[in-house]
Amino acid sequence: ITLIHTHTTTNNTTMVLAELGGKLRSSLQKLQSNNDSDALTTESLNALLSEISRALIESDVNVQLVMTLRTNIQKKVGELVANNSNASSANANINRMVQRTVLDELTNMLTPNSSGDNTNNNGKKVTKPYNMKRGKPNVILFVGLQGAGKTTSIAKYAHYYQRRGWKTAMVCADTFRAGAFDQLKQ
Repeated sequence: ITLIHTHTTTNNTTMVLAELGGKLRSSLQKLQSNNDSDALTTESLNALLSEISRALIESDVNVQLVMTLRTNIQKKVGELVANNSNASSANANINRMVQRTVLDELTNMLTPNSSGDNTNNNGKKVTKPYNMKRGKPNVILFVGLQGAGKTTSIAKYAHYYQRRGWKTAMVCADTFRAGAFDQLKQ
């Protein structure tokens, strides 16, 4: 088993993620500030979805994924928004439902699914865990932001497989942090 250790520490990546988070938060906060005022309309929902879509695309999210996200949100809350009355309590509930739907769809977009026919109790497709193969190299890549715990996880992962008779190797592929090699040695 080869475990590859790499950090994503560049300012550009951090800036893109922070900027995306800020844009998404800003879009969703408009719904909160809108709770007691005007009813959410189909036009304002489309404007909100356009903002979210633009933010995702500007952050290099696959356009097809963004369009699927937008379509799923419209299917789930579009009719509800179109039939919205001007009652203040109804507006607040609809706005919260739209927020929840956006967050659920963003989460679904990041949840892996499988092309196989494995399904859980809810009928959703699930990804089978990777099965390690003896006698063949098994390369596992750990990628994440600085301080996320990759090195610790790699050491635990390698120790787990060593105790079960596997040969393991940990490779430091961090080009920005010279101390990564020393940390792996510990």
